[in-house]
Amino acid sequence: MIETFKLTSLLLFTILYVGRMKPRNKQSMNITIRKMTLRDYDSVVTLWKQGNIPYRPQGRDSRKNIKEQLQQPNCYFFVAEIDKKIIGAIIGTHDGRKGWINRLVIAPLYRKKGIAKRLVKEVEHHLLAIGIDIVACLIEDWNITSMQVFEQLGYTKHTDILYYSKRKNKKV
Repeated sequence: MIETFKLTSLLLFTILYVGRMKPRNKQSMNITIRKMTLRDYDSVVTLWKQGNIPYRPQGRDSRKNIKEQLQQPNCYFFVAEIDKKIIGAIIGTHDGRKGWINRLVIAPLYRKKGIAKRLVKEVEHHLLAIGIDIVACLIEDWNITSMQVFEQLGYTKHTDILYYSKRKNKKV
């Protein structure tokens, strides 16, 4: 009787707990990488907020500005999705000489599954196709996770460069 109870409990645990575990195999998830559309805006903003990425709704991140950026030939906005749910996003841009990766974010439950790598590779592919041989990214000094991701992807940290900006106002 005790052995039957243990076996039943183990089976129930396996069904309830293990059945809800996240997939461990990167290939078992059916992830789609596609171009972002304006319909994705709210989902992407939610991801930015989850990832502690600064969000400027009255400036560069407004729906109006993103709509315009989506149509610029030097901007590449991509999302990663599973079952029509957006779980990652990235922005790539270029100035004709150098490419930039911005706003790489992955939903917390889907991190460390190779999705960030796929998004970065997608942007790199598009930049290389038009002759952009240098790709860079700016990462806030507190964002250790992003630094690790880009170092693992072969990016070099430059401690000899300082970043300066001039903004119309604090909201942009």
